[in-house]
Amino acid sequence: MAITLTESAADEIKRVMEDQKVEEGTVLRMGVAGGGCSGLQYSLGFEQDFDAKADARYENHGVSVVASKKMALHLDGTTIDFQDSPMGRGFTIENPNAPRGGGCPGCGGH
Repeated sequence: MAITLTESAADEIKRVMEDQKVEEGTVLRMGVAGGGCSGLQYSLGFEQDFDAKADARYENHGVSVVASKKMALHLDGTTIDFQDSPMGRGFTIENPNAPRGGGCPGCGGH
């Protein structure tokens, strides 16, 4: 499996890349860190650096997404989507590997 971008997420990323006039060969890097009671915290950003030895690379709708191979196992099966609705606009991340209910066993987040 892999990290998957929906078509709407890929379209928004391409739009932002064009608006920011990012260089050819730029990739979208996804990071993840433990967030305690808040669960996993994700980051998305543009980067020129891609190291085939250290990074996993996924192609979706014309966008390259990379993550460190150390994190790839935790992100396997993750889907990144983009929502634009009256309730707001932004990226959503669905990770089947993330613990439900937060990451703090002290407050019942199992």
